[in-house]
Amino acid sequence: MRRLLQPTKISLILLVLIGTVLGIYSYRTNQVNGESLVKIVKKPTIDHIVIIVEENHSFKEIVGNKSAPFMNQLFKEGASLANHYAIEHPSQPNYLDLFAGSNLGVTTDGKPKKTFQTANLASELIHHGFTFAGYSEGLPKIGYTGPYDLRTGYARKHNPWVNFSNVSPKLNLPFTSFPKDYAKLPTVSFVVPNMDHDIHDGTIKEADDWLKANLSGYIQWAKQHNSLFILTWDEDDLSAKNRIPTVLVGPMVKPTKYMAKTNHYSLLRTIEEQYGLNYVGHSKDAKAIPVLK
Repeated sequence: MRRLLQPTKISLILLVLIGTVLGIYSYRTNQVNGESLVKIVKKPTIDHIVIIVEENHSFKEIVGNKSAPFMNQLFKEGASLANHYAIEHPSQPNYLDLFAGSNLGVTTDGKPKKTFQTANLASELIHHGFTFAGYSEGLPKIGYTGPYDLRTGYARKHNPWVNFSNVSPKLNLPFTSFPKDYAKLPTVSFVVPNMDHDIHDGTIKEADDWLKANLSGYIQWAKQHNSLFILTWDEDDLSAKNRIPTVLVGPMVKPTKYMAKTNHYSLLRTIEEQYGLNYVGHSKDAKAIPVLK
């Protein structure tokens, strides 16, 4: 005679299956008195992720460059993605690729013709109960939707979240709003330096000095507070290869030189999987980067 599963066992199995599919739970089985017991283990999530996006330089222009000692120290400390690629040229489509998994038809640096309602990293985080903010150096005011500000070096084309109606203008912040108490940071945030400090108009040394002066405190804090720092570039110097430097630094990162080919979609997928988010755009076809413990 077949033994029927008890309702509690059915519920447990369903919970494990659903949680595993969503990436929220893993499970282990143990044999006790001949019976298989399932132990559900909630996957740990990263408390805070801060992503810095620099401009228009290739892997070989940054890694090993003596003008960027701070950046290169990070490449030694963390997981350096040695075959990481942008998706296209010019800048703005790549920011959208990283933020929404698609350029959404935007192929230039000009202001998009419409505001998007498409799901993106910020909207998915908020939908799942997490938080987001974008910090742009030189942004004239909270929620600003204008183009360039020549006085401050702000460029709208480097600010993808401003293009989405499902991301509150209150989350579009100047870098002066970046909290000094890092525990008050949102779950995931982007920091975009102005064009003097992201190597677009300024020098590599200026960008390296700015990064050290403004983010080294968070990077050190993150190592003791289950948080992650990601340094990446939008694109290279307009070459066909489009290979860019990218590094992840944090206590959950395996220090390594990761050689498999990755790109903006892979990095987006890696963040999505950490928080059990729906995959947006082409991230659903990408694989997460296996450099987190």
